[in-house]
Amino acid sequence: MYMGRVAVMIFTALAGMPGLLFAQPLESKCRDLRNIVLSEVEISESKMNPASADGLPAHCMVRGTIEKRTGRDGRQYGMGFELRMPEKWEQRFLFQGGGGMDGMIRPALGSSSGADKTPGLARGFAVAATDGGHQGSGPNPMADASFGRDQQARIDNAYRSIERVTEVSRELVRQFYGEAWKHSYIAGCSNGGRQGLMAAQRFPRDFDGIVSGAPAFRVTHAAIGNAWETILFSRIAPADAEGKPILSQAYSDADLKLVADAILKQCDESDGAKDGLVMNTAACNFDPVGLSCSGEKTPACLAPAQVAILKMVFDGPRNSKGEELYSDWPWDPGIASAGWRMLKLGTSKTAVPNSAGVTLMLSGLKGYFMTPYDPDFDPMKYDFDRDPARVEETAALQDPTGTQLSTFIERGGKLILYHGMADPFFSANDTIRYYKALVKDNADVRPGPEWARLFLVPGMTHCAGGGLDNFDALTAIVNWVEKGEAPSQLPATGAGFPGITRPLCPYPAYAKQSADGNFTCAAP
Repeated sequence: MYMGRVAVMIFTALAGMPGLLFAQPLESKCRDLRNIVLSEVEISESKMNPASADGLPAHCMVRGTIEKRTGRDGRQYGMGFELRMPEKWEQRFLFQGGGGMDGMIRPALGSSSGADKTPGLARGFAVAATDGGHQGSGPNPMADASFGRDQQARIDNAYRSIERVTEVSRELVRQFYGEAWKHSYIAGCSNGGRQGLMAAQRFPRDFDGIVSGAPAFRVTHAAIGNAWETILFSRIAPADAEGKPILSQAYSDADLKLVADAILKQCDESDGAKDGLVMNTAACNFDPVGLSCSGEKTPACLAPAQVAILKMVFDGPRNSKGEELYSDWPWDPGIASAGWRMLKLGTSKTAVPNSAGVTLMLSGLKGYFMTPYDPDFDPMKYDFDRDPARVEETAALQDPTGTQLSTFIERGGKLILYHGMADPFFSANDTIRYYKALVKDNADVRPGPEWARLFLVPGMTHCAGGGLDNFDALTAIVNWVEKGEAPSQLPATGAGFPGITRPLCPYPAYAKQSADGNFTCAAP
């Protein structure tokens, strides 16, 4: 009788401690997610992954497809996703932005910014990733634009996969941990940066903090710019035996270094230090005309045609009336980097180009950005008067250019933008103009620096590579959202600048060296 009463007392005490008496092993809870019933969701895999040697924690990985269907082209479509939930959870969710035109699920580890090596999963975030609603094919699935023939696939890729994957992740997280997340974030670069801005505009209640790097928020018009520069570069590129231009040889590595050195000579010390970095970007009003050869081309100068084409490229695409079709570009010594070459010119020694601009942007231009679908369109015959109108339908769907963010701001949302000054894919100047518009158009809601800040990264190309590309925007956004600590700077380093640390400053401030040798954020 006495032992019975003790047993009841112990049972009652344990029952008052949720999760202790009826605790289910995480491995079992993870496995059981295969059987969860969610509308139009098919779970294909759920398993516990052990901690790895590279620092990833033990976590439950779930893979599945949302709204599986057959498209008008007979292909199978659906929003594929991966969700990883760490054993030690910080009650945070991170939507990992995609890249290119999606088309594949990259491991949901939670990469955040630049060359930062500590993924969100290792920081205690539950992390989700998606293929954007379609599976690409070919050597680079993210460059496959053939999904553009299907209306729903276009919608899913543009924005709907963000909302649906977040909804499904919210329920899976609740089922696995027994509670909801406290804070939600979205972070990504390029298309992932575009997705972040799309989330702020279309789903302003879903995310507390957004990190948007090199945002492809006008990717349709950036593709026009890529056609513009590819055509221009081809005019001065040497030809093969059949008379076809070898794009990569329009400028040699030595030519690009010549330009980079001239930029440094004029602009490097505008921040107070001669260190190979142009921190005071606004003061760098470079003109390559001084590099033009007076006679024949030599290693010490550029051919006049090379100078003329470079100026036209950096001025951005225009129609015959001189009207801008995309954006101009900042001058940065990162023009001599391997990343700039690979995206702008490529390295192919034949007339078959391998630049990412051609393989991704021009593929997207004829397969998705322009409507109606025209698989036989030749971007090298692009008409800059007639053809730009053909991207407007996709631009209205795909490009998050809106600036009215009152709901996002009023519920406490925070936004960090960053952009490499040597980015050859999307112009940092275009992002600067967008940031200014955001601040201006929401001034009646809340002053811009209280909810949005832009950080320009000298020398960095597209998303990472070159310059000071190692910085931690994810910690900055978490501290801003959860502690109210607005980022006054982002300490940054770079593999190409050993021993150097500089602060990335909120625009329009820049890192300036003072008399004592230290760098602080100064107004331009």
